[in-house]
Amino acid sequence: MNFYDRFSVAGKVAVVTGAARGLGKGYALGLASAGAIVLCGDVNENNARETAEAIRASGGQAEGLFLDVTHPGAVDALFSDAASRLGKLDIVVNNAGVEEINDFVSVTEGQYDKIMSVNLRGVFFTAQAAARIMMKQRRGKIVNIGSLGSAIGLAQSSVYCGAKGGVVQITRTMAIELAKYNIQVNAIGPGYFRTPMTEPFFQDPEHRRWIEERIPAGRVGTAEDLLGTLVFLCSDASNYLTGQIVYVDGGWLAS
Repeated sequence: MNFYDRFSVAGKVAVVTGAARGLGKGYALGLASAGAIVLCGDVNENNARETAEAIRASGGQAEGLFLDVTHPGAVDALFSDAASRLGKLDIVVNNAGVEEINDFVSVTEGQYDKIMSVNLRGVFFTAQAAARIMMKQRRGKIVNIGSLGSAIGLAQSSVYCGAKGGVVQITRTMAIELAKYNIQVNAIGPGYFRTPMTEPFFQDPEHRRWIEERIPAGRVGTAEDLLGTLVFLCSDASNYLTGQIVYVDGGWLAS
């Protein structure tokens, strides 16, 4: 294998959760453009299928599937079926997430349970289902998706930040336990990207100014800005990197 081949994901089987829109769609499109076979999972099955169709229209290989990460049994069944049909499961991008902005003192039990169920519980059991297959293969890449809220507190996002902080800790502990099986577990912490989930922030002029003034790179990120880091973490080039969170934020945290 030459040096550059180590960065290839061509022919690898990848599952991206939350692939119907936003950054998840970007992850799916990016891995496919790099040659991976991508299963696009989301509770919005129609949009997941649209993501897969966009990939196929560009010459890639993809399927759009219904996937609800709050039901571990269904996740396990989907992963097992994919590994059986395609012969392996190389990559899981654990992206599915939700947010409901609210003051800490006004958060309802329903909001708390919804956010935690998807953003932490869902990440945990999705990674667990992937790991069970990858342990038998003795190889695999799990990329969890954190946030700036994994590192700092953000007003009106107390539950979201709590869940994303938890993502960092479970990433570390998964990495420790799975290292002996040649499975690397890392996380990406995106900065501020304009997506359907973050759009309310950008619709508020004061909040938008607060975001943009703190980005040393001078602009809000695009999905393409994440793909280099994602492909690296999914490739053999990162085989000795595990238990880390890589913040891709245009320097936001550094400032």
